[in-house]
Amino acid sequence: MTRALIVIDMQRGFDDLDFWGPTANPDCEANVAALVAAWSASAEPVVVVRHDSVSPESPLHPGKPGNALVDVVAEVSPALFVTKNVNSAFYGDPDLHAWLVAQGIGELVICGIQTNMCVETTARMAGNLGYDVTVVLDATRTFDLTGDAAGLGTVTRTAGELMATTALVLQGGGFARIATTAEVVG
Repeated sequence: MTRALIVIDMQRGFDDLDFWGPTANPDCEANVAALVAAWSASAEPVVVVRHDSVSPESPLHPGKPGNALVDVVAEVSPALFVTKNVNSAFYGDPDLHAWLVAQGIGELVICGIQTNMCVETTARMAGNLGYDVTVVLDATRTFDLTGDAAGLGTVTRTAGELMATTALVLQGGGFARIATTAEVVG
């Protein structure tokens, strides 16, 4: 079974902590770099996904410098480059699922930002579409989140708690296996 590395939203705008708030996993970019290097060395396909926010205030808006990919990902010559403005890479342009099917790819290894948003949504959809999915948790990161949880009042979760919850839900729900960079490249 052919596999592909899906690198999601590794964009400079996520370094704007004044906008996003506290984050976890400072090793994310280095771990993504290790995965990209391993895939490049084995000549396996790398899919790069970029979030083009429709919100003019977002650092990820196409008119802002934060829309740019981080250097380690910008230097990749991807087999496919997908742009999206929603959480799932399967609702981007071009059609990721159609491309994967045409290439005979059945196994996906997913990394990137944000763990509990675009990475998790893409992994859930991939699992539902029948792909064999691995999420490389230490090659993802996210940000603290506070919001009104209907009936529960205001709830706050740290980035670390959100990453752990995503891992638990994806693996426990049968959507994806959770692995480390060392396990995947070793």
